[in-house]
Amino acid sequence: MTEITNLSSDVTELILSYLPIPTLVRASTVCKLWQSIISSTTFSATQTQSHPWFFLYGIHNTSSKNNQSFAFDPLSNRWLRLPTPTFPPHHYSHSCFLGADGFFLITAPNFTYSRILKRSWRSTSPLHFSRINPLLGVFDSSGSLLPNFIVVGGVRFIGNLVDIEDRLAVEIYNPDSDSWQLGPPLPADFRSGNSSQSLSSALFKGRFYVFGIYSCFISSFDLRTNAWSQVQTLRPPGVVFSFLIGCRDRLVLAGICNGPLGSSFNLWRIEEATMEFSEIAIMPQDLLCSLFEGDEEDKFASLKCVGLGNLIYVFNEEYHKKYPACVCEISSETGQCSWRRVPPLPSPVNKFHQVISFCSTVSLNGILQAEEEGDVGPMQPMVD
Repeated sequence: MTEITNLSSDVTELILSYLPIPTLVRASTVCKLWQSIISSTTFSATQTQSHPWFFLYGIHNTSSKNNQSFAFDPLSNRWLRLPTPTFPPHHYSHSCFLGADGFFLITAPNFTYSRILKRSWRSTSPLHFSRINPLLGVFDSSGSLLPNFIVVGGVRFIGNLVDIEDRLAVEIYNPDSDSWQLGPPLPADFRSGNSSQSLSSALFKGRFYVFGIYSCFISSFDLRTNAWSQVQTLRPPGVVFSFLIGCRDRLVLAGICNGPLGSSFNLWRIEEATMEFSEIAIMPQDLLCSLFEGDEEDKFASLKCVGLGNLIYVFNEEYHKKYPACVCEISSETGQCSWRRVPPLPSPVNKFHQVISFCSTVSLNGILQAEEEGDVGPMQPMVD
């Protein structure tokens, strides 16, 4: 039998390419050969996680040392404890802190952002309207190495005071000119104020969709024409509340639905041209029940949903069950949906007043660069 130490470097590289990213990071410390293969630009640049990770950032209002940051890797099926990001100076409110694909962001009093696995913050030119609780999207434009952002809605933030009546203009960040372009505000049909609490958003095929979690109003902002579409209602029968998710090749609506047999969590595919919907999956009832304790009337109110690529994560943001979650994978080939429980967060898990959740793709190259530059410490696998 040939020992792994006797294999050629090409065969060793092929074997390593099948490992999930957290395992590769640990494998890079085994020997010089593996470290050289894994850290090489040709190898690490190709190792971008095809299955988006699920990030949870817990915020404690009175003691930042109790904040914690976690990431779930669906391929290795394990949680990782991440170094908790440090906030930049003059950061006043957790209501202006959020996460979006690949980034932590702060929207007031200044707009700053940091890549999720780094500790360094970059400031942009000021927003025209500083705001808290906005909806935010991240997208790339051709030729730029820095991200573009779109900021929609929220509450105007002026000298530590807020104005919930002001319908704020859309703002789009151009990293090449370090400037914010203004666009028409969110249509008046949508509730003003705490946008991120009552609205869901999704970037899909050059449009930024905004959806009312309870109202079921939907409209999209065209990033090419800077115009909003007509507001429509997207409400499958029996829906209580729902979230809009931009998946790899489809828009998906996910939410609680009341039917003849009781409550269920359903997924619907949305045809973006017509806003017609078709049911694609129902979460197994035992999985739904595992996210809650007891039979309180409002137990579903703490249910949240995020997704990206071919994965949709559903979790309970209440502390008493330590944020139980499940994930649905949508097959790119067949469209079939498969559900499974996400392992529980191993102790210790602190009590949080607010939980920031989002999905993001992760690259091996980004992790290795962050560790080399000292921006982030080693990721710690969490095992009970």
